[in-house]
Amino acid sequence: MPSDLPWLEAGQNFPPLAQAWGPVSQAPGLLAAGGQLDTATLRNAYAQGIFPWFSEGQPVLWWSPDPRMVLDVSAFRLHRSLKKTLQAFGASPHCEIKIDTSFDQVIQACASSPREGQAGTWIVPAMVRAYQALHRAGLAHSVETWVNGELVGGLYCVALGKSVFGESMFTRVPDASKIALAALVSFCRHHGIARIDCQQNTRHLASLGAREMARSDFVNGIERDQHKTAPSWHFEPLYWRELIPAAPSEPT
Repeated sequence: MPSDLPWLEAGQNFPPLAQAWGPVSQAPGLLAAGGQLDTATLRNAYAQGIFPWFSEGQPVLWWSPDPRMVLDVSAFRLHRSLKKTLQAFGASPHCEIKIDTSFDQVIQACASSPREGQAGTWIVPAMVRAYQALHRAGLAHSVETWVNGELVGGLYCVALGKSVFGESMFTRVPDASKIALAALVSFCRHHGIARIDCQQNTRHLASLGAREMARSDFVNGIERDQHKTAPSWHFEPLYWRELIPAAPSEPT
């Protein structure tokens, strides 16, 4: 950890984003350490393009990388195999997308699923508790893939108005997390939400259409979109039309 990293006391404002460590450092985008994981602090952080990410035994670490990995929902790459999977999913009475019915289960499952290229989890118990509180405040949501009454995959995200920040996904059967992401993309398209923050560049996200953008442009988008009226967070089958114009579960 950099020796001159700013240390935050409870309630203290974040330093300017320009002070985040640059790409030549060992911790690109690291902005500050310390502070609290309460709902007010987390909301303030996301409103500025900042997110927490740390491991067990570390203090809270706050990040704002430049560039930022973002999925423009209009550029979501629906591969042929996933399209077939979605068509079969939508046609089955035993498959369903739900939102916010099992947030605690989703975040716990994500905590048990390491991020790409990592051996452990960053969703430590303190993070789980913090995002559960954020969910109760209506600022964090789960998108869930259900098959035969069983939760088989999903993701959770943070949302401020029409700014959406993807956090983590999990899957217990092939493609279940991709189905949840496709559902989130459909939801965002239907409600006029332009982007989903992906935080960090991974091959998986890039394969689905996510791309890096300048942090300044990303933050400007947050400043604009967080003040827009938030959508009602529930999923309707008609939202699939945003990805598959003639969804098999709907009359043509």
